[in-house]
Amino acid sequence: MVQVSNLTKRYGDKTALEDVSFSIGAGEVVGLLGLNGAGKTTTMNILTGYISATSGDVSIGGFDVASESSKAKRLIGYLPEQPAFYPEIRVNEHLAFICGIKGVYKDKAARTKHIDDICAMVGITDVKTRMIRNLSKGYKQRVGFAQALVGDPKVMILDEPTAGLDPSQIVEIRSLIKDCGNDRTVIVSSHILSEIQAVCNRVIIINEGRLVADDASENLTDGESLEKVFLQLIGLGGAS
Repeated sequence: MVQVSNLTKRYGDKTALEDVSFSIGAGEVVGLLGLNGAGKTTTMNILTGYISATSGDVSIGGFDVASESSKAKRLIGYLPEQPAFYPEIRVNEHLAFICGIKGVYKDKAARTKHIDDICAMVGITDVKTRMIRNLSKGYKQRVGFAQALVGDPKVMILDEPTAGLDPSQIVEIRSLIKDCGNDRTVIVSSHILSEIQAVCNRVIIINEGRLVADDASENLTDGESLEKVFLQLIGLGGAS
């Protein structure tokens, strides 16, 4: 479903990603793990077509993100680390606006049902007619999740989805991620090891722009904590 080949991104003389390759099949829930500044967000921005790569290829569902961007983007739902909203708009109005941007559910009745279904799935039915500015951070994150689900995308890309949430909200978002993984490919970016362990069965580790590990979490750890393995892989864990 997601194919990344020899991905490189440079900003002047700074290399953000260098020769990164991986593939993710349909229905996988994969964690993209790395320290802040490791290249995770750059990778996700290229996957979503937000920025272009210096070299390398990315395809989503068989469509090249660079040359077939419209077709590739129709398969993607993206939750950025800081979702952007118009604060003076109601939740259901915002989701209808996103439907319009994506060109999905143009029939009013079908669009309303789609929005109602998404609101029920992410637990925001009770606030769907409220102004976004009046919502708590946890509810705003749920609205961001709902926005990513508009159009029933086959691939969900979630950048630090639990950042800044309280413990109960984190549990709720983790549950949403697991539910999405039942019938979608999900990529979760985080620098928090416990988040990756809680929701992902495969881990891709990036450090200083390079891919340093890619395996099922149980194979990667081999009985050790993921934290210890992670630190060893990026050279901060000392002798094994």
